[in-house]
Amino acid sequence: MKNLFFLFITFLVLKSEDSFITQYEYGQMLYNNPRGIGCVHCHGKDGSGALIAKYKEDGKTKSLRGPNIRNKSIKDLKKSLFKRHKVMPTYFLTDSEIEALAYFLSNKGD
Repeated sequence: MKNLFFLFITFLVLKSEDSFITQYEYGQMLYNNPRGIGCVHCHGKDGSGALIAKYKEDGKTKSLRGPNIRNKSIKDLKKSLFKRHKVMPTYFLTDSEIEALAYFLSNKGD
């Protein structure tokens, strides 16, 4: 019984204090390559948006840009990630993954 108690306490201590990677690093990893094409390709290195493509329509040059997502709340990120988009792929991220992405974006230095 004493050994079981020791294992349980060890598990709690390791789980709460020692993590293989930080939430920032996990969010960064997901941002760069969540499951397929990374957010970085359309939203830029810092989430402020990036040029995806230029094209001509009716003789005019137009641009397709990824929107700025740096100041999005977790609620807004979840809403956007679960919504079908014409251009953005669906990632099927978990709540904890979205929280890590939000943490990374809100703590990303310029």
